[in-house]
Parts: sequence; C-alpha cells; structure tokens
Amino acid sequence: MRYRLSKLLLFTLCLLSLTVQASGFAQLGRLADKGFLISAEARLIDGDETLGSIEPERQLSPASVTKAYLAAAALDRWGPQHRFTTQLVSSASPDAEGLLRGDLILDGGGDPALTTEDLWRLVQRLHQAGVRMVEGRLLVSQWRFGPVECITTDRCQARERSANAYSALLSSAGVNYGSWCISVAPGAAPGDPSRVTGCDSQAAILRIDNRVKTRPDNSGTELRAERVTREGHDVMVLSGQISTNARPRDIYRASSDPADQMAMTLLAMLDQAGIAVRDGADTTQAEPPAGARTLAAVDGKPLQELLLRVMNYSNNFMADTLALNLVETPRADLRLGGLAIEEFVAGIPDHGPVTLFSGSGLTTENRTSARGANALLASMFHRPSLFPSFVVTLQSPSNGVMRFIRRGSSTFQHHVMLKTGTLNQPVAVRAVSGYFRTRSGRWGVFTALVNGNGSTPYLSWSDVLDPLAVDLERMIDTH
Repeated sequence: MRYRLSKLLLFTLCLLSLTVQASGFAQLGRLADKGFLISAEARLIDGDETLGSIEPERQLSPASVTKAYLAAAALDRWGPQHRFTTQLVSSASPDAEGLLRGDLILDGGGDPALTTEDLWRLVQRLHQAGVRMVEGRLLVSQWRFGPVECITTDRCQARERSANAYSALLSSAGVNYGSWCISVAPGAAPGDPSRVTGCDSQAAILRIDNRVKTRPDNSGTELRAERVTREGHDVMVLSGQISTNARPRDIYRASSDPADQMAMTLLAMLDQAGIAVRDGADTTQAEPPAGARTLAAVDGKPLQELLLRVMNYSNNFMADTLALNLVETPRADLRLGGLAIEEFVAGIPDHGPVTLFSGSGLTTENRTSARGANALLASMFHRPSLFPSFVVTLQSPSNGVMRFIRRGSSTFQHHVMLKTGTLNQPVAVRAVSGYFRTRSGRWGVFTALVNGNGSTPYLSWSDVLDPLAVDLERMIDTH
C-alpha cells in the first residue's frame, strides 16, 4: 500500500511540475483546446531556468522561423562582412578599338541581393576596361546553381504564371530577387491607356499586355498584374484603372527564369552603355573557361546587411539563395542547402533533431522544436563576434517593419525581439522565436510553434501573438 502511495505521490509531483512549466504559457496553451499542436518554451539564458513550456521537444513546422537557422549558419560560415562577387569574364581581351573577339560571360556569383544598380556599375566598369563591342554572345552562367528544381506549389506554378514576388525561382545568376519590376503611371487624359515602363529603364524589358485605363482625378487606383509565359516569353498582363492624379505604382512579379531575366536585363544595359553584342544573349550551366580573365567585377552588400533584408522582410529568394551558397559543390538544390544548415545545427549543444528542406521555410516538410530553436538562439548569444549581427536582424514589436507584430502591452513591445513564420497551406502555421529582457535585465529566449491540421479553424496572427504577449509579459515582469 505504501509503495502504491509513493508511486501516486511521484506521479502527482510530475504532473504538478509539468503544470508549473506550462503555466508560463497559460494563455497560448488554450489553442490546444481548439485542436492546434503547440511546441513552446521560454527560458532564461543565464542559469538555464525554464519559465514555461508546452511539449518543447515536439517536432513542428517553423515556417519562416527557419530563416533564423539560415542566418546563424551563414554568419558562422562567412562572417558578417562577407560579400558575394559578380563578374564579367572572357577568354578574349578587347583590342585597341574596344572589340572583344569572343563571348562575354556573366559569372553568376550567387549574390542574393544583386540589383540593376549593381549591374549598371558592372557595365560601367566594363566600359572603363575599354570594351565597346562584343563579337560573340553574352552568356549568363549559372554553373553554381540554377535552374533550381521547384519543390513548392507556388514556385512550380511560377514557371508558367505568377501574381506575386515571394515565389521567385532560384539561380546563382539572378537579379532583382528573381522578379520583374514595372512602373504604371496614368495616361495624359481620362480614357487613355496607362503608361508602363520598366522600374529601371525607359522601356519595359519584358513584354507588356496593358489593359489599364486612365480615369479622372480621384477616381481611385486598382491595379491587377500577372506575369504569364507565352510562347517562351514572359509577359506582364495588366488590368484595372489609375487616376490621372495618381502617382506611378511599381509592381513586382516573379519571372519564369531568373537567368534569362538576367540575360535580357544585362543585354539592355549594355546597349544603353553603347556596348553592342553581335550575337545576342543566352544562358548556360557551364562554368566559364579556366583561362577566362575578369574584365569587370562588382561586390555585393555585406552579409550582415543581406541578413537584415532576409529576416525583416522574410525574403524567400534571398534566404534560399544563401542556403544554396552554403553547398560547396556545384548544381546545388534546396535539400542540399537544408542539409548544409543541418550540419551546422549538429554542432549546437542540446539542440536535438531538425529537418530542413529549404533555408526559407517555404517547404512544409521543415521540422524543429521550440527547445531546438531556443538552443540555436542561446548558442548565438554566446558568440560575441556574431551575436550583434544576428540579433539586429530580429524585429521589435514596437517598431518592426511587419505591422502585424505591433501589438501587446508596452512591456511586450519594448522587451522582445522576434522572428515570425507564416504558412497557410496545407495547414496553418504561426511560429514566433526570439529574445526577451526581463525587468532586471536578464536575457531569455522563447519559441512558440503553432501548427493546425485539416480540421482546425482559421488561425490569425492575433490568435497567437495576443496570448503569447500576455504570457511573455508575465515572465518579463516577474523575473
């Protein structure tokens, strides 16, 4: 009898211990009653004191919280000041008249933030090198990676059509985040078609199907845009209306082939600079010849600046491009990029399992736990040379660029830095991970992963962030 009482007492104490831990997420935990799966944990970094937990080792989808793993792995590999280089190379040299007797090759360096501004500097440096005419082709080489196999629905659909920019396809020779940009302005008078140009050129580089009509002042502006592929060419299909007194609107849509987009864009820029290319432009997966010499080069922005954009704007093109760069062999794919991050995570003490099929989190197969994500955050906290560049990529609810995080009390808004993740298909995912500071100045880490299923109701951000803010505020105030 005494043995049974002892077992009952031990079982009761275990339940009480779990209740004490879970009580730290008393508000968030109510989502479990609606059928949502939760993995949550909050703990102090010094002393490793757990303030609350709900199934902290449960493996769930982190969505774009994956990008925190990518950021940490990239900083570990290259350091905050690393820059990716894009080059124009050739086996030939320009003669005294500026004639280049051979192909001009763009060696795509995998810069995830290469823009037309960078390309213009590259073209100007080619002009400085004396090149005035290419007696050959412009070849865009994506030998490092590209075209990368699409493994998510949005990206696969983008090969034929796209009504967004976040599903951009991937290449080591991409420009403008793999998306076309066009500018729509009102026509001269009501009834006229709108005026459409490229965002960086007087004429649009891709084909335009313009059905936007100009309306009188203050009539309202409603624009719809879809990039479609017709007979092997990208076409931007525009419809709607724009008021005569409206400002020009920029529209971004994923291209069907980032390397081809690069070829068309660079060819147009060479023409503007007075550098003729006799045989047009093409793309290739071949590495530039071993004897090719550099005619012009441009370095991208430092990694720490790239990561600000990756994390603050949750840029999927940039995140997956960085993950592909982590792969040391050519012809990388998304899974290899994920495995490179997993290899980095394997060195984090007490992390536990992690499965990553992408660096962006767009892939629904990604899995980690709240305890694992917190182990990542804690490990970066203890790396003084990397932590400043890592923590600055997280957003404060008080002034973050994502307006939906601006909620909760003053305590939550000013004592927390976080990264969010969102998926809606095939199930709802709302994930949050980051750091907090207690009233006494102690550092803590927290992660909350909430996953739905086919029968759970719609999950809004207010459903997750509002209760989480209340729970974290209590932890911050009492420690």
